[in-house]
Amino acid sequence: MRRWVFWVSLIGVSLALLPPLLVARARAVKANKPRIHLIPDMDNQPKFKTQTTNAFFADDRAMRLPVADTVARGELRDDPHFYYGKEPDGRWAESFPVPVTAELMNRGRQRFSIYCATCHGLGGYGDGPISRRAEELQEGTWVPPVSFHEDTTRGRPHGEIFDYITNGVRTMPAYGPQIPVEDRWAIVAYLRALQRSQNAGIEDVPEEIRGHLQQE
Repeated sequence: MRRWVFWVSLIGVSLALLPPLLVARARAVKANKPRIHLIPDMDNQPKFKTQTTNAFFADDRAMRLPVADTVARGELRDDPHFYYGKEPDGRWAESFPVPVTAELMNRGRQRFSIYCATCHGLGGYGDGPISRRAEELQEGTWVPPVSFHEDTTRGRPHGEIFDYITNGVRTMPAYGPQIPVEDRWAIVAYLRALQRSQNAGIEDVPEEIRGHLQQE
């Protein structure tokens, strides 16, 4: 083999190894500068990030407010009973806008345990872990949550309790942004079952079980 062929082959192999070595280095080493994009696609694009200014608009806000009187697709809240817990005449709804099924009740129990029981307790007596801890600290700023088994709470319409969950009341924050509408109704349904379980009479016991109890 001639000498020049050897050197040309050696240089060619070395040059062929450079791209994969550079790629491997780029994947393993952090860099302060953007990488070279021969085909940039949409990896880097001009944009405004959240909570930044934009001098193009008169209010200098990069995040634009929704256009007035527009409704997003699927967000037309044309059922006041379902979305606001109210009858067409503005009264609080006394009924449920969704079928109360075992599945809905189980969903309500799960959501209640996540969002409500921390303050109100699993039994609904206002003795959740947050409430107990706040009372132990004795800081003087804690407002104890109400018991769901008081007469005033049991007498509130379904729609009013739904509104409390949606918009909050007193020191309780609004959970509307966190809990979907149907899940809020599921919580109300479970709450009613919880209230009934703690204030039940003999007439609430199924007939077959009631007969067995009377025999005993």
